[in-house]
Amino acid sequence: MMNHFMVLAVLLLLRTCYTTYSQQESTVFPVTYLNITKDLALQRLLVEWDVDKSAHDAELAMSFEIQVRRTDETTTVWTELHNVTLDKSGKPLRWRWDSDLPLECMSHLVRIRSKAETSKIWSPWSLWETVLGLDTSNNSGPQIFPNENIVEEGSDITLCCIGRKGQIIEKFFLLPAVHAFNHTNGQVGLLTVKNVAHQGVPHITVYCQESCNEDQCYDHAVFFVGKPPDTPNDFSCQTQDMRIVTCTWRKGGETYLYGRHLPKYALFEEFSQKMVPCTVSCSEQCSCTWNIGQQRIFNITVTVENPLGKKTAMDVFDVTHRIYPAAPFQLWEECTDTEITLYWKHRNKEIELFCQTEVLQPDGKVELHNSSDMHLHYASITMGGLQPYTEYTVRVHCGAAKHFWRWSEWSEARTIRTKEATPSGKLDIWREITPVLGGRHVTLFWKQAPSFRANGESISYEVTWEKVEDGSKRESMSFSSVHNSTRISIDDDSYRISIMAKNNVNYSLPSVLIIPRATGTEELKEEQVNGTDDGIFITWEPRHMYDSYIIEWCNFPMLQPCDLQWKRFGPNTSSALINSGSFVPGVRYNFNVYGSVANRASLLEKKTGYLRELPPQPDPIVEKVELTLNAVTLSWDSYSTHESQSGFIRGYHVYVSPIQEDCLLKGSKKHILPDDSVLCKYTIEDPEEKRYTVKHLLSNTKYKLAVKAYTGGGETPIVNFIYIDTPFNSNMLYLLVLLVIVPAIVAAICHWKMKWVKEHCCPVIPSPNKSKVLSFKTFKSDSEKVLKPSDCIPDMLAVDTKAEAQKLHSWSQLPSTPTEDKIDGHNSSQIYPDEKEERDFTPTPTSQTHTWFENFAYSSHRAVESDPSQRPETLEASKPELSVVLYQPHYYFDIFNEDAASAPRETAGRKTSLRYISQMDACLEKRL
Repeated sequence: MMNHFMVLAVLLLLRTCYTTYSQQESTVFPVTYLNITKDLALQRLLVEWDVDKSAHDAELAMSFEIQVRRTDETTTVWTELHNVTLDKSGKPLRWRWDSDLPLECMSHLVRIRSKAETSKIWSPWSLWETVLGLDTSNNSGPQIFPNENIVEEGSDITLCCIGRKGQIIEKFFLLPAVHAFNHTNGQVGLLTVKNVAHQGVPHITVYCQESCNEDQCYDHAVFFVGKPPDTPNDFSCQTQDMRIVTCTWRKGGETYLYGRHLPKYALFEEFSQKMVPCTVSCSEQCSCTWNIGQQRIFNITVTVENPLGKKTAMDVFDVTHRIYPAAPFQLWEECTDTEITLYWKHRNKEIELFCQTEVLQPDGKVELHNSSDMHLHYASITMGGLQPYTEYTVRVHCGAAKHFWRWSEWSEARTIRTKEATPSGKLDIWREITPVLGGRHVTLFWKQAPSFRANGESISYEVTWEKVEDGSKRESMSFSSVHNSTRISIDDDSYRISIMAKNNVNYSLPSVLIIPRATGTEELKEEQVNGTDDGIFITWEPRHMYDSYIIEWCNFPMLQPCDLQWKRFGPNTSSALINSGSFVPGVRYNFNVYGSVANRASLLEKKTGYLRELPPQPDPIVEKVELTLNAVTLSWDSYSTHESQSGFIRGYHVYVSPIQEDCLLKGSKKHILPDDSVLCKYTIEDPEEKRYTVKHLLSNTKYKLAVKAYTGGGETPIVNFIYIDTPFNSNMLYLLVLLVIVPAIVAAICHWKMKWVKEHCCPVIPSPNKSKVLSFKTFKSDSEKVLKPSDCIPDMLAVDTKAEAQKLHSWSQLPSTPTEDKIDGHNSSQIYPDEKEERDFTPTPTSQTHTWFENFAYSSHRAVESDPSQRPETLEASKPELSVVLYQPHYYFDIFNEDAASAPRETAGRKTSLRYISQMDACLEKRL
């Protein structure tokens, strides 16, 4: 039964909660009260409203949607959702809204609706609540808003001009002109300027005009563009005497506001809740001073304010921890040659101070000495380890010994000189020995070594010398401080020379030099050394017996005196970089390396070199030119390669080229000039070789030549050339006569006797290939044109002379079986040549005797090609009385056998007088 009642109770509670939640979900709480006010100084709307008391009692969490609208705009200019939880106090709700448009420009309307967070239903909107602007008032003329005439740089500003009722704003603009959004439709004109900038003028003027021309139709306003003040920097407070406190700070950047708009400063003490009674003054920094009385702990707030903003800074301090002592004053001193005792007075007698003295050395270094020795009326400090007769500049500042805050200002600086003392260290001395008749001149040089100090106001030098062996009388000379060298004369014995410095107190330690006995010296070879950007690098071979090394050189080797210099090095040194402000490129410097032991110096090595080698000046002068047909020899023997040159002469370049073409001479290298012309370059690597022969030249040719010396710095540009003409080659003329003129004469003679030469040297043999008979297929064998003797027997060969005919007749009497050849239709008594060949043959008289025989020469495969212009003659034999010998084969071969014929002379005559006649017509008759 109990369980049943519990279940019923739980169900009843759940129903009650559900009913309550459902009611809340469907319940709305409209705005019951709405009021709007405006704060024109802040350009802000203040909205106040409320809802039904039941919502407060229920402590509902509610959301309110707020809308703002202006009278001339149909759309809402602002919408915001405001969430709040109500309480049972029943206080109205509040909300504020800052307007970007001056509230005077036009009326603003606000409405609100609500919704409980547990509900999904919004209440109805409240009615629009209006706060009126000046656009509804009766103005006597146009008005410009906002009234404030200070504008922050970088901000956006909206200006408005409200005209009178019934008037329209015709013009609304700014000077100086800036980019602005202008809207002047109707009674109210608007100007919006984005990111207002300070333009170097003190203000901006705004002008407004209605659509009329009377005085009351115009209005203007002036606006100043500025910045809010910066937060005071480095704000701190301190005291010098525990009675007066001074606070200081840096004022920050420019605000561009002046006069009554300048930043204003105020100091407030938080513990006493009082304004600090001080007057602020600002120049490079701001300060404020006041009497603190008995108070020791302060919390000071400084406030800086102008119309655009306000900034603050705070400093909490205990006065006893902020002591900033006054600067020491009235300094005096006591000193010796190495110590200075400095005294000074101070104003803070009741405050224990810790002081610091600054000592400025002559070389610019600074030393600090601390002290706490305080007497009733003065303080002092002793500084030791100083140099004699040296100026030092000292000054002092102090701070609180307990709770140190900061140093005081420096006292006035005081310059103090220590007293004189004996010169310290030795002079650095050297010598130059010059042999003369009967002895030697010794030039002595001295300078103050880095370890030497004169320690006095006036300095002088004393030079003494004496023989080493017999201890003869000592000689001496004194010199003032302006001298650093002297010359003495000694004989060939060994001498001991010493030099001392002297001031008003005493002499320095002597510097000793032993001049050995004069003996013959071995000539040392000079070694070339290289220069760098920093000096000339010297190396030498170290010797264990020497305790130091000395290098000497002349700063001006071409002058006398040459400004002799020397430098000492320790026994473990074997190289040095010698530099001098007098070293210049292109000058040869000679260096002597000495080894020294027991004050005796011996020459070890000689060096010579340049800081930087330059091209040699001047160029070698070619003194002699020797020409041959194909070579030229140049000589420049007088050219100097020694100290006067601006670099070590490494060798020479000989440049050669024909005047009108590139050079291709054998053994040379191609060299291109800046004008792109080409030369042949020959290199001579021996600087003492001052003669060179250029070979492989062409005769009867113009050449240009140049000789240049070169150093490690190169060579100068080629400016001047030597021009030569190689001789004419007469042998070439003889060869020309042999090869050209003689053959030409022979050819002319041959052309003049062409017929005779042709008949005796080149007899014409007709070509069988041109015979008409070969056009018949039966006379062809395979693919060759061959005339078979069996098919066509050549009939006759005409011999012009009777002697030939008689010989042939005698040959015909030899045993044989001749066959007669009948000649039909040919009874002519003479042979008539072709009419076209009348230039070669003349008619033969009928009374001349002819001999005929068969000719098988055409069957030979070694047929000689005849002259193409030569045409065969046609032979007609008509008279029976002619003696005819039929040709037999062996007779043919005997005719051309010189052994079987007559003497060589007759044979030659016979061969040259033979004339071969084509028998094509006879062959054709037989064939047909």
